[in-house]
Amino acid sequence: MIPAPTLLAFSLAVVGLMLIPGPTVLFVIGRSLALGRIGGLLSVLGNASGALLNATLVALGVGVLIQQSLVVFTVIKAAGAVYLIYLGIQTIRHRKDAAAAVTKPVAQRSKLRLLGEGFLVGVSNPKTIVFMIAVLPQFVTYSHGAIPLQLGLLGAIFVAIALICDSTWALIAGTARTWFAKSPKRIGTLSGVGGGMMIGLGVVVLFVPKD
Repeated sequence: MIPAPTLLAFSLAVVGLMLIPGPTVLFVIGRSLALGRIGGLLSVLGNASGALLNATLVALGVGVLIQQSLVVFTVIKAAGAVYLIYLGIQTIRHRKDAAAAVTKPVAQRSKLRLLGEGFLVGVSNPKTIVFMIAVLPQFVTYSHGAIPLQLGLLGAIFVAIALICDSTWALIAGTARTWFAKSPKRIGTLSGVGGGMMIGLGVVVLFVPKD
C-alpha cells in the first residue's frame, strides 16, 4: 500500500518531532512530576487515545474541515489550552496534599480520571492536529488508492511512536519525582513546578498559529 522507504521516512520524521519537547512532552513531564510514574504513564495512554481519535477523524476526512476552518481550529485549540491551565491550577492548589501523602501511594486519583484527563489534552493538542492534517497527506501514495486506509496507517504509526517516546519521558520524570519524594517539602515544591509547567503550556498553546 505505502512503499517501505516512505514508511521509514515518515517514522523518522515522527521520531524527530517527538525528540523536540512540545505540548505533549511538557504535559507528560508535568503530570509525572506531580503524580509519579503511574500517573504519568496513565496520562500518556490517555493522551495517545486522544491522538488516535484525531488520526481516525483525519483519515475519515474531518481533517479537511479543520484545515479550511479557522473557527473550528481556534475552538479546539482554546479548549485544550483552557483545560491545561485548569489542570495546572488544580495541581498547584493541592500541592500540600501531595506533600502530606508522600509516604502513601502516589496515585490519589482514579485511573479512569487520569486516562480521561490525558485523553482530553491529547484530542485537543493543536500540534498533533496540525501535524496530522498538514504532514500525513504528504506521505500518502495517491496512485495506490485507499487514501483513508493509508492515512489511518500513518496515524497509527504516529500514535505508536508517540506512545513509546512519551512513556520514556514519563518514566524519567517519574523517577526524578521518587528521588524528590524523600522530602515532603520537596514533593510539594515539585508538584507546584509541575502545575506551573502545565499552566505555562496552556498559555503557549493559545498562541499556536493555524499555519
